[in-house]
Amino acid sequence: MSNVYDVNATALIEAVAEKLEKIPEMEAPVWAPFVKTGVHKERPPVKKNWWYVRSASVMRKIYVLGPIGTAKLRTKYGGAKNRGYKPERFKKGSGNILRKVLQRLEKSGLAIQVVKSGHKGRILTPKGKSLLDKTASEIAKSKKKE
Repeated sequence: MSNVYDVNATALIEAVAEKLEKIPEMEAPVWAPFVKTGVHKERPPVKKNWWYVRSASVMRKIYVLGPIGTAKLRTKYGGAKNRGYKPERFKKGSGNILRKVLQRLEKSGLAIQVVKSGHKGRILTPKGKSLLDKTASEIAKSKKKE
């Protein structure tokens, strides 16, 4: 049986995003089509389902990195800001987007907030882990058939 570490991350995230679209609690907010994902970006995302792709990506990060909160996720989703003729600088990603994703993952029962050995953050529930693991094994099986 394959798990999250055995399959391509991009393929896993795309497959999980499709499954998250079917969960009513994970519905994208009204403002999602108009918002940038960080100060380092110049325009909003082009993909229509970017909210679900980001949610799936956050789920995978929670799975891999253990109790993790908004502050560390902002660093993970940050990037270089184009400052014209000045050198680029690293800027963090949008905290509001990540906070709302984490809240919706909690609401849908895929993540919970914990304090683990002094580290406060969110971890996946067994339901969330099984969603990722089952999707990873489906991807691995389809790769074997090809």
